[in-house]
Amino acid sequence: MSNVIEFKRPDPKKAAKEKAKGKTLCKSGFHKWEVDKKTQFDVKSGKLVTVYRCSRCGEVKVKAH
Repeated sequence: MSNVIEFKRPDPKKAAKEKAKGKTLCKSGFHKWEVDKKTQFDVKSGKLVTVYRCSRCGEVKVKAH
């Protein structure tokens, strides 16, 4: 005959914790900045700029040189 395997129900607290992973850090100001290589030149002012994008939330920060 067949064996019946009982599955455990997922813990709702654990699921919520995984869903919010990384977002709470960005809300507190601890972003994970990475250099965005797509746009390196500001057309309006004609200057070189470095564009930083947070890998967690997608916020953008621009630094002019």
